[in-house]
Amino acid sequence: GKPRNISDYYVTPQTEIKKFLDAWKEDVSWQQDIKGYVILDPCAGGDEFHEMSYPTVISKYVDYPIITNDYRQDSKAMYKEDFLKFQTANEIGLIISNPPFCDALKFIQHSLTISKKYVVFLLRLNFFGSQERSEWFKNHMPVYTYVHSKRLKFLNTSGTDSIEYAHLVWKVGEFPRFTRMRLI
Repeated sequence: GKPRNISDYYVTPQTEIKKFLDAWKEDVSWQQDIKGYVILDPCAGGDEFHEMSYPTVISKYVDYPIITNDYRQDSKAMYKEDFLKFQTANEIGLIISNPPFCDALKFIQHSLTISKKYVVFLLRLNFFGSQERSEWFKNHMPVYTYVHSKRLKFLNTSGTDSIEYAHLVWKVGEFPRFTRMRLI
């Protein structure tokens, strides 16, 4: 019921990214799987008051190159362009971010054409509950869904969000009939 932030920009809490990465690390050796590849955060965010959340946390897990992009001109990202038109010569092993909800499906679809290994997005849990996306999910179910058991408090909002969130993990080329879910 609250008005949306300008550019649909919500600073993702680093503690919640860490919870997710720790849980994912217990389930999959993702750090080994992406060795030799570059990581891409297409909605890196950051501004004069906040770090770029995902790159800051991920750099504590791996020492791999991280490319950052955001369409907001005040972002701290390396590139400031529309991700749906973004191309790179780098071999991307992991795309991870908190995308604008209104374009999330387009971001996932584009990411699956760029990444060689994994695509991970923080999404509202109700992203699954859509007639519009249901046909797509039948053929593109994420391998893992990590549901945050505590509602997220985005750093530039007054309270917790009224929606539950999950990190959805797609492994490129593997689309099971159902997702494995874990509460974190």
